[in-house]
Order: sequence, then structure tokens, then C-alpha cells
Amino acid sequence: MAGKPKLHYTKGRGKMESIRWLLAAAGVEFEEEFIETKEDLEKLRNDGVLLFQQVPMVEMDGMKMVQTRAILSYIAAKYNLYGKDLKERAWIDMYVEGTTDLMGMIMYLPFQPADTKEKNLALIIERATTRYFPVYEKALKDHGQDYLVGNKLSWADVHLLEAILMAEECKPDVLSAFPLLQAFKGRISNIPTIKKFLQPGSQRKPPTDEKFVAVVRKIFNI
Repeated sequence: MAGKPKLHYTKGRGKMESIRWLLAAAGVEFEEEFIETKEDLEKLRNDGVLLFQQVPMVEMDGMKMVQTRAILSYIAAKYNLYGKDLKERAWIDMYVEGTTDLMGMIMYLPFQPADTKEKNLALIIERATTRYFPVYEKALKDHGQDYLVGNKLSWADVHLLEAILMAEECKPDVLSAFPLLQAFKGRISNIPTIKKFLQPGSQRKPPTDEKFVAVVRKIFNI
């Protein structure tokens, strides 16, 4: 029997967090090997296990996988979270790219200069409420199902819930004009595997704070 996937990354969210979410939603137990110093990262690079000298890296099924999107799509396909045909897969990809864009804006916020943070936070809220969330609200309305694509849980649903919770950390009432997304959040949060991941003590990582920003800057020399 193959061992558990092993995730190589820092102790924070970053680009690995969506991978943690998807594995957890699929009910897959995983191990983490944290990169805590510049030397830890250099060792991985020198060992030749990072295809493009970058993390995230996930050891899974005999592979040392890199590139976030490739890792996520492999997990989604392996655990039947990637639709039933090419058309469903295309919709899942489109929805995932949208939430990736929004989460990317939120992810980089703590790393931005203090004098631009307020402006960038306002932009995140504006984009979330005028560009991204209206699309998902309409998708749920038009589709008439509990899920974004087909009638079962997919990667798109997991990714959207992650994005919603990140946006709520920026502005707690960000969903106030989106009743279907509020209901969606409640439904998806109560799926047993996801509910477990949302409990204290899980492998979900906390929001990025200044202390962690300093650690990341040191490890990656940025």
C-alpha cells in the first residue's frame, strides 16, 4: 500500500493551502515536511527533487510533483472531483481559475508595503463583490443544484469555499448580497471531510501574519 502523500512547504498557507484543502475534502490523510530555513529549501534544490527549483512539492504515487495547478488537477482527477466529462472539467477549470485569481490577491496582501495595504484591501473587496462572487451566485441560480458543476462535489466547490472563507477574513460580511453563496458555504462546510478540516487542530493553516511574512522573506530571500 502506498504511503500518505507528503507535502513540502512552509508552515503557512501560501500556494500549498489549496492542496491541503483538496486532499482533506477527498478524505486523504497527508504528512507535511516543513521548510523552516533557507537551508531546508537549498537541500531540496540540491537533492534535485524540485523540477523548477520551486515549492510546493508533493510526494505522491511515486512522483515528486511540483507546480500547484498540476498537483491540484491530479488530486481532483484521482479522487473523482473533476467532473464526469470534458465539458464538466472545462467548467470546473474556469471556476477554479476565477477563485485562484481572487485568492492570489488575498494571499499577497500581507507581503505588500503598509502604505498600499488599505488600497489593495479595498480592491480585493471590490473585485470579490463585483467580479467574482456574482459569477458564482448566478452559476448556482442557473444550475439549480447544490454544487457548481454537475450534481456532486467537485474541485470547484472546494476551491470556492476556501476563497469565500479567505474573503470573509478580509471583510466578515462580504457575502451579505449573495444569499445563494451563503447557503452554499453552509452546505459545503458541513460535508464531513471538510467539516473536520475546518475544526481547530486540523492541518489547515492560519491567516498569514507579520511574523510569518518575515520567515517567508528569509527562506525565499525576498
